[in-house]
Amino acid sequence: MKVRITALILSVFFIAAGFAGCGKTDVGDKHVQDLNYEESTEKISNPDQGFYRPLYVKINEHGAAYDKGVINSQTQLYHLRCDISAFSAAVNNAADKPFTDEALEGLDALLFYLKENDKNAIVRFAYDPGYNGSKNKEPALDVMLEHVGSICSVLNRYVNTVTAIETGLIGPWGEMHTSAAANKAHITPLIDAFLTGAPEIPVLVRKSQMIYDYINVSDDGIEEISISPDEKAYRLGLYNDGYLGSESDLGTYSNRERDINFLSVQNAHLPFGGEVTVPDSTLHNIETCLPEMNKIHLSYLNAEWDNRVIEKWKNTFYTQACGLERQYYGKTAFTYIQNRLGYRFVLKNSVFTYSASSEKLNVRLTLQNVGFGNLNRKKRAKLIFTDGTGATAFIAELGEIAVKDEIELNVEHGLESGKYDVYLRIYGEELQGTPLYCARFANDGLWNDALKANKIGSFERISA
Repeated sequence: MKVRITALILSVFFIAAGFAGCGKTDVGDKHVQDLNYEESTEKISNPDQGFYRPLYVKINEHGAAYDKGVINSQTQLYHLRCDISAFSAAVNNAADKPFTDEALEGLDALLFYLKENDKNAIVRFAYDPGYNGSKNKEPALDVMLEHVGSICSVLNRYVNTVTAIETGLIGPWGEMHTSAAANKAHITPLIDAFLTGAPEIPVLVRKSQMIYDYINVSDDGIEEISISPDEKAYRLGLYNDGYLGSESDLGTYSNRERDINFLSVQNAHLPFGGEVTVPDSTLHNIETCLPEMNKIHLSYLNAEWDNRVIEKWKNTFYTQACGLERQYYGKTAFTYIQNRLGYRFVLKNSVFTYSASSEKLNVRLTLQNVGFGNLNRKKRAKLIFTDGTGATAFIAELGEIAVKDEIELNVEHGLESGKYDVYLRIYGEELQGTPLYCARFANDGLWNDALKANKIGSFERISA
């Protein structure tokens, strides 16, 4: 049977959970699909989230050098720590320099390698040579702004690959402190350059005060902040490399409760993460940290730092003192946190409404996001119908979607008589026909790795 592809006949609707009675259809009887609707405790590698691995990149006049061996099948997300010190007079002892074509081509080649391997990256650039903790190595501000423009010209080709841009650039490790340039006069224009130059990518800064400075809000106005989606600052968030290390997260917050209240709203549509620190802190005790991780919508953490905190989580356990999710009782704190970083969709119900003699099919899916964070990107989607041999018989193109609690869609398929399984592919883009950045549901038995899609049910067609 030939594969046939068609556009979706009717619109795709995303409906809040309280409106399950809306969108009635006359295409036939309702069939609740016989699927596993329970959450699995299996690790799932979904795009833009999880425990990341650092990847150190040296960019100079001749290109970009990095260890390809760091990129492997076990890790979805990488933190690119790009050393661009060769272009600063404070390091090369000659002159501040613009990026060469070879440097930008090297960055492009790295991002393309990640893309073709279906990997994501958080990117940070710094003038700290070797990321060894040096300060005062920045070039003049106008040169830094020129560098930002060049960087964005490359990053904009990889909007599905790049999870976020960390403003970085200033200070040891690009953590935006200590150096003479670590001030509002430098940081605010650099933030604006990234937000303007990369309009589809989230931009992150090291301290919440840097966000307040950018939007020009004083302390007494922070609790009243409201940022609309049409403002550039809507895409401005935080990276926290002092996470759970002290009451201020090593200077990240000036008022923890107030700043987390602000970030709980801002991070609902942005990625958030960083590095846990200080192994003797009580803030990362499993009973203590989970409510805040959920409130602040934690998306990712460094798998390698602080390794002592990571080991602590691997040797403590999720219990009744942590919550009511019984399937995790006896599992390690690390397993629980790993499975909650970012979004994690569980299919809770799937109902097909159809008549066996009709070419119309109505699908209603109920999803539960059990992750700390949210799926902050628009995705594309397809319904894939397979026949009794497992071959693809029909594909319905659904276009761009936003995954919500309840999804209703209607399709006209025109299939011949037979039994068919139906899969939903949620993806970012395609590369030479291969789907990339696909989202997998956290249910056992639903994922088809060959199709890169989640099974949502079956039906039988009897043609006239």
